[in-house]
Amino acid sequence: MKVKNILVSQPQPTDFEKSPYGEIARKFNVSITFRKFFIIEGIPAKDFRRDRINILDYSAVIFTSRNAVDHYFRICKEMRIEVPESMKYFSISESTAYYLQKYVQFRKRKIFHSKENYSNLIELIKKHKTEKFLLPCSDIHKQEIPKMLEENKIQYKKAIIYRTLASDLSDINIRDYDMLVFFSPSGIKSLFKNFPDFVQGDIAIGAFGSSTQKAVKDAGLTLHVNAPMESAPSMTMAIELFIQNELKKK
Repeated sequence: MKVKNILVSQPQPTDFEKSPYGEIARKFNVSITFRKFFIIEGIPAKDFRRDRINILDYSAVIFTSRNAVDHYFRICKEMRIEVPESMKYFSISESTAYYLQKYVQFRKRKIFHSKENYSNLIELIKKHKTEKFLLPCSDIHKQEIPKMLEENKIQYKKAIIYRTLASDLSDINIRDYDMLVFFSPSGIKSLFKNFPDFVQGDIAIGAFGSSTQKAVKDAGLTLHVNAPMESAPSMTMAIELFIQNELKKK
């Protein structure tokens, strides 16, 4: 399978030339295009009120992404809610935890983070079982965290505060690409929203994360590149391995 043109369903890195993608482009003489396949739209406070969720009823918040952080504090601002200093925050990763500094003073006693692992995050939450947790999320969200919270009898409430919408990709000729790379199930939905007659043919598909890989297979597509795995913890490493293996076949 010849790979010359790759479409990555994410924004381009700030410094492409110094990024792992830039290295792949130079090493294998391939063209890499970046395009966000979906957009995030905040749910207005007037719509959020219909769910009858009182944010101040909850003493802790679970963040699984930076988008969740941004829209949680946006909705608080729109509703003129002053978040108390006693609020506890539980984040999926260290980077998301430090991102909270945009809105609150970072204190170890109230900000906790896992190692980008849902199981580890649940273990942290279990140590604070007396708290009432709020889970800000999108209308399209992974089910792992809600399922684990329920299994461990954690008192929580989902708060849908933003939507995931398909981007307009009408200016793209999808057949120009030899590989499509996805990072969320929303990207797969956007692919078929924009290209309802899409047929994979000889296009290689890459997917990061188990939920994205499942979405690829559920859509009837063949998965060629998957990450993370032991030999390739990142998507760029998995792409590089795939191209190397394909070149060996020649």
